[in-house]
Amino acid sequence: MFVPFLDLKAINILHKNDLNKKFDNFLSSGDFILSKEVEKFEQEFSNYCGSKFCVGVGNALDGLRLILLAHGIGPGDEVIVPSNTYIATWLAISSVGASIIPVEPGTDFNIDPCLIERSITRKTKAILVVHLYGRICKMPKILRIASDNNLLVFEDSAQSHGASMNGIYAGNWGDAAAFSFYPSKNLGALGDAGAITTNSFEVFEKIKLLRNYGSKVKYFNKIKGLNSRLDEIQALVLRTKLKQLDNNNDRRREIAAIYFKRLEHLSSIKLPIKPIENEHVWHIFSILLDKPKNLAKHLLQNGIETMHHYPIPPHKQEAFSELKVSLPKSEDIHSKTLSLPMGPTISDSQIDYVCSKILEYTD
Repeated sequence: MFVPFLDLKAINILHKNDLNKKFDNFLSSGDFILSKEVEKFEQEFSNYCGSKFCVGVGNALDGLRLILLAHGIGPGDEVIVPSNTYIATWLAISSVGASIIPVEPGTDFNIDPCLIERSITRKTKAILVVHLYGRICKMPKILRIASDNNLLVFEDSAQSHGASMNGIYAGNWGDAAAFSFYPSKNLGALGDAGAITTNSFEVFEKIKLLRNYGSKVKYFNKIKGLNSRLDEIQALVLRTKLKQLDNNNDRRREIAAIYFKRLEHLSSIKLPIKPIENEHVWHIFSILLDKPKNLAKHLLQNGIETMHHYPIPPHKQEAFSELKVSLPKSEDIHSKTLSLPMGPTISDSQIDYVCSKILEYTD
């Protein structure tokens, strides 16, 4: 049996007929940049997240960068960020000239709120959290810390579409949030795409300017901006797929439940901490074990694809070689993690097969 890590073809083929019809209308409309599809998606996605405003942008890295620029964060400022994350979160901070202050994760892989306070200095301007793998951070505690220290809170929600805690969705906790719609995300486009959510009209208006050359009226540039606009055709795709996001997330939760049921007795493998209610959307189901490459090889020999999220932590990347820091928790996670197949089109029988081969390896 072959079990793909994520079957993007199967996911997108479900929308083929609907998308083909919409594409014909799109092609004949002649409206290809910042028109009706983007406007409608922005409204629908902000409604979904519970935020007042949404701005479609080119990708999540641009989104984070635009958030920082819109809030005036730059050289001389410090931003607290998880040490255990994909490098894009760090790149956004460095791209505006601010200083990265990494904080180690807790048992849920996300930034540890207990370690945040000791990292705050007079230069700290914001906390940039990452809802890693699809799990909401401990936001109530983080918000209390931010309030006590007069700090902004931003969310990297690239992996957490539809995750919630206490009825509040990812993208509606902090001062602003950035989402990725990279094809492999829970809500994926057919190419690069992203969005920013916020409840501030002032930030909303500024980011709209920043994403479009600093211009609201063509050829009249009010501020120095960028070119980071959500494509009309990607907005069309996202509007179509947004309708199925909750159902797809529910299916991911069902798959996670099977993994827990079949594998939680294993002493050689550490499973994720079980979530409460809907705080996790299982973008990634990551396990920890010694020598994950050996299990990955065994599974691949049996037709099962896995992934390593991520082989090198940001502070160990050559791009950040100037940062001389020791972050043992992150280094341990990055050396031991292995991501198992996860996606809304994977069947129960495929997941049972994956579990049986893991059990076979550990026996």
